[in-house]
Amino acid sequence: MTKLELRDLGTTGLKLSCVGFGASPLGNVFGLVSEDDAIASVREAFRLGINFFDTSPYYGGTLSEKVLGKCLKAVGMPRNEYIVSTKCGRYAEGFDFSAERITRSIDESLARLQLDYVDILQCHDIEFGSLDQVVNETIPALQKLKEAGKIRFIGITGLPLEIFTYVLDRVPPGSVDVILSYCHYSINDTTLEDLLPYLKSKGVGVISASPLAMGLLTERGPPEWHPASPELKSACQAAAAHCKEKGKNISKLAMQFSLSNKDISSVLVGMNSIKQVEENVAAATELAIFGKDEETLSEVEAILNPVKNQTWPSGIQQS
Repeated sequence: MTKLELRDLGTTGLKLSCVGFGASPLGNVFGLVSEDDAIASVREAFRLGINFFDTSPYYGGTLSEKVLGKCLKAVGMPRNEYIVSTKCGRYAEGFDFSAERITRSIDESLARLQLDYVDILQCHDIEFGSLDQVVNETIPALQKLKEAGKIRFIGITGLPLEIFTYVLDRVPPGSVDVILSYCHYSINDTTLEDLLPYLKSKGVGVISASPLAMGLLTERGPPEWHPASPELKSACQAAAAHCKEKGKNISKLAMQFSLSNKDISSVLVGMNSIKQVEENVAAATELAIFGKDEETLSEVEAILNPVKNQTWPSGIQQS
């Protein structure tokens, strides 16, 4: 069996599996998940070589962290064999990037996760806060948590790409280790690519989430609340139908497209069943053996070309 590829995360020394386990579905964000199913999917992830798990106190109003903690405990892997990232600043009750809240937040998260430390703590969706507060107050507070041994590395996350340059241009070099971007490196939107040389020059690792563009690049289509324009939705629908007609699956194609850029350390995708874990890992192992399906990919890119890199404003609440 081909082992899942591990990739260096910036200058952290961490090696992340190229497929990352997004634990937001464990918080019942997309429908109920039983504890048994959750544990089974985490166990399967380990078995197939996934070593990176991402959560947040915001997902399922702290439930995602609690369930992931139970899963990791039940599976019982040695702590040095997996990488956990959680977030701070965004909660079910709203946003708070103050030093006081962040400092309390990590203790709450560690208790829920049943861990002594997390590998990465990320400021969650910083475009909703004051970026200057993130620079002047939040990041220094995270530095103290790093010194205290509660976290190993510091990250920032959000949708608009310009938030990353704003913060990284203003903090001391080396104080932010990683960024997590979502919906900007998939077949329909590759705008993250333009930022990669800049991030590399800063020594910052890159994680890209939502390779399926929050459901746009699926046969089922996006959820009701999806903020994309009607034309982007219908173009993606047409692309999915085209793949299906050819006996291909647009989600697998999309996953492989995102995985094929080696400057992105891990492609983070939400999972809540053994089947989803197996499909995502299979997409990666088949890519490693056979390469991309260039023919179908170019046909899909042609269908999506009129809406290429079209994004949407931040601020969508997942109901």
